[in-house]
Amino acid sequence: MIKNLVTTVWTQKSQFETDNPSGHKFTMFDKSQDNGDTVGFAPKALMLSSLAGCSGLDVVSLLTKMRAEVAGFKIEVTAELTDEHPKFYNKVKVDYHFTDSNLQPEKIQKAVNLSVTKYCGVMEMFRQFAEIKTEIHLHTLETN
Repeated sequence: MIKNLVTTVWTQKSQFETDNPSGHKFTMFDKSQDNGDTVGFAPKALMLSSLAGCSGLDVVSLLTKMRAEVAGFKIEVTAELTDEHPKFYNKVKVDYHFTDSNLQPEKIQKAVNLSVTKYCGVMEMFRQFAEIKTEIHLHTLETN
């Protein structure tokens, strides 16, 4: 069993510095508070970034194995918070955008489906508390 340890330390006001198993650090803060010029992330927004990153890494790896690489790929995650405390994401939409001059829709669909249903652990965690919808958008590059 793999175990991960992160250490999060209060630095000032409503700011914390946290690390991750790779040793890199970043700042988290309460976006509703004045944090001056501090560059950082809000914890709930980081959850959405983690969801996109987890699934995106799966999809890129799967497309490479399927020999269906694309020129461009981005993921947009939109989420709704509950009105009552503790506020959490109860509805999440994940939009996958692929760009290439020679898209392979069947392989793209398969890669996304495998990530969403089998490989992405963050997606599985989100399923425990949120309704998740996914959509694939294909954008064809014009060749000259």
